[in-house]
Order: sequence, then C-alpha cells, then structure tokens
Amino acid sequence: MKKVFKFVGFVSFIGIFYVGFTSYAKLDLISGFSAKSIASGHFIDNRSQKMIEKGDNDIDMIDLARNKIEATGKFAVASVYGLKERKAIYREGLGATLINDDFDVSKPYLVPKRTRLNINLPFPYGNNEPKDTVFSDVDYTKLNAAVANAFDEKEAIKKRTRSLLVIYKDKIIAEKYDSGFDKNSKILGWSMTKSITSAMFGILEKQGKYDIYKPVPIPEWKNDHRKGITTNDLLHMNSGLEWEEQYDKISDATKMLFQAEDMTLSQKEKPIVFRANTHWNYSSGTTNLLSGILRKQFKTHQEYLDFWYSALIDKIGMYSMVIETDMAGNYVGSSYGWATTRDWSKFGLLYLHKGKWNGEQIFNESWAKYTATPTNTSNGRYGGHFWLNASGHFPDVPRDMYYCSGFQGQMVAIIPSLDLVIVRMGLKEDPDFYFNGMLSEIVESFKKN
Repeated sequence: MKKVFKFVGFVSFIGIFYVGFTSYAKLDLISGFSAKSIASGHFIDNRSQKMIEKGDNDIDMIDLARNKIEATGKFAVASVYGLKERKAIYREGLGATLINDDFDVSKPYLVPKRTRLNINLPFPYGNNEPKDTVFSDVDYTKLNAAVANAFDEKEAIKKRTRSLLVIYKDKIIAEKYDSGFDKNSKILGWSMTKSITSAMFGILEKQGKYDIYKPVPIPEWKNDHRKGITTNDLLHMNSGLEWEEQYDKISDATKMLFQAEDMTLSQKEKPIVFRANTHWNYSSGTTNLLSGILRKQFKTHQEYLDFWYSALIDKIGMYSMVIETDMAGNYVGSSYGWATTRDWSKFGLLYLHKGKWNGEQIFNESWAKYTATPTNTSNGRYGGHFWLNASGHFPDVPRDMYYCSGFQGQMVAIIPSLDLVIVRMGLKEDPDFYFNGMLSEIVESFKKN
C-alpha cells in the first residue's frame, strides 16, 4: 500500500507541477495582453481603466491581471498577483508598444509624418459632416430596425456591438453607437489591419516598384525550399510555412504579439511544411513578415513609416488611424490598427470604387479584383488578405461581398452589387452575434425593383 500511495503522490506532484508550469507560461500572455490593451485604449482613445477592464480586456483568465496606468510617464503595467509584470509604453504617432526588460525607453525614435488636408467637402471625401440624403429604394423602417437589432438592449451583453455604420452610394444611411462610443471613438480593428497591409503592396504595384509574383526578397531563403515562395503566396496565406494561430494558449501567434521584439521575424524563421500554393493556413506572422518586406523597400526607416500614411491612410482622410509598432519599429500590420468607425468605412469605400478616391487612382482597378478573387484551397473564403463570401459562408448575403475581419467581430463589408459598405465594430461574433442575420436584415431593407 505504501508503494501505491507513493505512486499516487508522485503522479499528483507531476500533475500539479505540470499545471503550474503551463499556467505560469500563460501569465505572460495575460499580463502582456492586459498591459497593451490598457495602454492602447487609454492613450489612443481616452478610455478609463475601468471601461477597458470591463470591455476590451476580454480573454480567458484576464480578470487575474492587476493593472496600473501611469499618466505622466504614458505607460501601463500589468501583472498577475505580482508575477510576470509587463509594461506597455505609449508614444505619440506610434501608439502603444509592449516592451521587454531590455528595451531602452530613453532611446530616440522616429514617428511618421502626417498630413491633414482641410477639404471643404462633406464626408467621405472632405472634413465636413455628411449631407442627409433620402433614397427612394431604401426601406428606412426595415433598415433602422436591422441596425437596432444589432445592439444589446439595456444591460444585456450578448451581441456587444459598439458601432454600426451603413453607407449606400457614398452616403451614410444608418449610424448607431453603443453607450460610451461615438463618431470620434477610435476602435481597434485587430486583423482588419491585415487588409491595410495588403493595400500597401497594391500601391507599390501601381507605382511599378514591386512584383508580387516574384520570389520574396529574403536572402536567407535563397538556398532552401522556401526560395520559391512569392509575395502572392504570402498575401493569399498560401505560403506553406509552418504557423500556429491560436490565442487560448501559448502559440506562434501569442509569442509573436506578446514576446517578440521584432515581429517580422516570427514567420520568417519558420520552415516550409507544404509546397507553396497548395495549403491555406491563416497566419498573423505572415502579415508581419509582409510588413518587414515593405520596410526593406525603402532606404530609410522614416520613409517606411511615412509611406503607409502618405500613400494611403492620410490620402483618403483616415486621419484618426494609428497603426502601432513593435519594439523594432515595424508596423504590426497583422493586428494593431486603430480608427474611428467612419474612417474604417473610408477604407471599404476605396475598395468599393476599385481603388479610386475622389478622382485619384490609389491602386489599380485590377488590385481590387485580385483582392476579391478566392485563393487556392480556401474553399472560396479568402482572397488577397480579405475574407470572401464567394462560397456562401453567409448564405443570405450577396456572394460578391468581401470584407476585412478582426477578432471579436470587427468587420468592413464591401458589397459591390449593392453599392454598399457596412462597418460593424464590437466585442462578440459567432455564435452569440451572427453576421448573416445582421447583414441579411440590412440587405433586405433595399427595395426590389
């Protein structure tokens, strides 16, 4: 019996040690997520710590985090009962960055140069308020009911929509915000930022400076099986590179976002496990690799920082947008783009109009078509860093819809056949918030001829 008790005790000890070890590793994710979330939400959108903890801090075990905002020093710290303390600093123009103990906060840094033009036109092409327009082919009773239905009533927390904007023929026909949010609130788009990163390559292509069908310009890949991977493969998430994209455990994605100093290296250092263009695998690491490739196209870091804004973001009036950087000064193109709901809609309108903005062609018309064309092995669900409805994933929504999509149900939906852009920002998606229902209700508000 003593041997049995010893064996049981040993097994119990191993079990406790394993649970403690694996949980301890997760503490870095918990405190890292919380510090970054608190710093970004507070310094970018002026949210209170209480509001962020109640809303934005919404992952497993996040309630264990203990947070503090240092307004004077412009940083936030978080720990789990004193363990695994993490710090995120805020720098104007660069947003919040989660840093490690080796990061030199006193070191000078570059910021992007921004240009805000005072254009005397109504939204979306100018700085004036949108003009009220009534369309005879819109059933506004149905539309308003559909919009209202996307929000929770009173204290319910099932749908958790923060904003919903509907634009038809360049005019806002519906706009609603949850309590605590308005047209000036900057909201994190999460993976919608991937579509911004993709657009930068479309702009370079139009300028004749980049060919997405050539092997990617990474010297370290020239002598191994990765040498044939193209930027087209990366944009289609079809490179064949190894990657694990999970957020409920320590994975490639969480190690990149919450531990890596240079996020552009996380995917770059992975081996190839499938032949390119034969296996679709969603990867935030791929997008940050693309951000690193973009940086190499410029002679200086300043030119790289400026390009995203001068060539796209400020050019179409997304003045509220901030794309945050990692510790190495790279834009975190996979995840960290902030903007108002109206400014997110401008990005959708740019694609609705096939790259043309107020008379200027930002990227070629063919780029919009490329973006909305299904990639191999994605079953019609994915294009060039945009999601698609080509396979009828949303069965009651037009098949030509394609969209930017982010964690917790961020969406910029583009429906060319209806001349429609829909933006929804929130904290929930399937199954508690079903996009097919919301989108189809909006679509049904358009009268059939």
